[in-house]
Formats: sequence, C-alpha cells, structure tokens
Amino acid sequence: MTLSADTFAFVADLVRRRSAIDLIAGKEYLVESRLAPLARQAGLTGVDEYVQTLRMVPYGVEHDRVVEALTTNETSWFRDINAFRALTGQIIPALILDRPGLTSVRVWSAGCSTGQEPYSIAMALLEAAPDLAVSIVATDISQEVLRCARAGLYSQFELNRGLPAALLVRYFARAGTGWQLSQEVRSRVEFSQHNLLDSPPQGAPFDVIFLRNVLFYFGLESRAKVLHQLREAIRPGGFLLLGGVETLLGIDDSWERVPAERCTFYRFGDRRAA
Repeated sequence: MTLSADTFAFVADLVRRRSAIDLIAGKEYLVESRLAPLARQAGLTGVDEYVQTLRMVPYGVEHDRVVEALTTNETSWFRDINAFRALTGQIIPALILDRPGLTSVRVWSAGCSTGQEPYSIAMALLEAAPDLAVSIVATDISQEVLRCARAGLYSQFELNRGLPAALLVRYFARAGTGWQLSQEVRSRVEFSQHNLLDSPPQGAPFDVIFLRNVLFYFGLESRAKVLHQLREAIRPGGFLLLGGVETLLGIDDSWERVPAERCTFYRFGDRRAA
C-alpha cells in the first residue's frame, strides 16, 4: 500500500518537532518500512490507518514510538578511531596547557544511542589520563536506547563492532550469553533524555562535546539552532567533535576549525576566559 502524502506530512512534522530530524520528500519508503511493524502490532491494516489513529489523540507513548522508529541509532565502539586519538593526543593536552593543574574534565556525548560512544570516551580517558576525573553526560531522544545504554550489557556481536580485545579483557565480564561493562566505566557516564533543540542538559558547561553523525540528518535551520545550543553548553576554549563528513562551514563561524591527522575538530571562544 502506497503511503499517502497527508500521512507522510504528519509524520515528518512530528519527527521534526520532536527530534529536529528532517524527513525530506523521497523518504516515504523509510516511513512505510519503519512504521509498518507498529501498525501490525496495533492490529491495523497499514501505516495510513495507524497514523490516522495517532492524529485523533493527544501526544503520548505511541507518538514517541513513531519518533524512535524513525531515529537512526547506528553506533559502534570507537567509531572513527581518529576522533578518539585527537581527544587523548591533542584535546586533553591542550586543555591541560590552558588550565595548569586541571584535575577534571566534563564531556557531553550527544546522540549517544546505546552507549558505545560515551563508554568508549570513558575507556579512552581511563587509559590515557587515569589521574583525570572524568564525568560524561550522554544524551539521546530515545528512551529505549537509553535503557540499553544504562544497563551496560552487550552481546558478542555488539562487542565485535570495534572493541579492542585488550579493553574487553580489562573492562568487561561475562554475563550469561552477553558481556557486562564494569562499574569503573559505567560510573563515569550519566544518561538522560534530551532533544538537541532544547536548552543544554544538566552538567554544562562542558569541556568537550561529541556530536558526531547527527547534524547531517537535520535541515540547515535546525543545524543552526543546535549549534546555538552548543555555544550555550560549552566552556570557552572547549572542543567540539563532529562526524567525518560534517562541517560548520556556512552555518556558524563562531568556531575555530582545528585540522588534525585524519580528523578535524572545532574550538569555541576565548580559551583565556575558561
């Protein structure tokens, strides 16, 4: 059954308002494929009928399920390893240089999905700067992925996606058919639900913000709004890491582009004000 234009417009508006993700024309197939299982679970004949029922009731749990179904949650351990090398090899040393006697660092992992990114940050800093007190705020709009992240329990398949064997031995223990992440790592990460268009989460200001492989799902106006919120959340002299194909060029000139080997990151504001 072909998705009606009215159904697609409603879903696109719902997802844009709740997550800032833009579903452009041509993504009808994505809406159809992601929402068809929800329609079947509700005992309805198709996505059009399912969406029609949503339009007749106030915003609730079922609307959240639609947004979550259309939010991409692709992730892996140490995804794009060059970002983590930049973190430990350049960003942390630069923060220490600017703030002699630095003893703690606050990091925001935005769009954290099921937790692999913030936990990778925690392990990287435990390995590279064990004397540094690290606190990480990890956020996502999906409550379902946050439940998985908080549990810190992963399958062998999930661990095979990027986790070095040495870190598996050091920070994980067998738990049935899966693997449980150690409390040493989990205690450094606090998870919370957050929409990137909203005010920054608790824990600001942050020294480092990871917002990787998220902005390219947003339209230009939404990207500018998100970057405004990031400026409110980051400490002067702090660092922002984006995905490899993402850029701030032509969107926000408040950030200093810092090229590194196989990686680019950005620095905000006057570091002397930190």
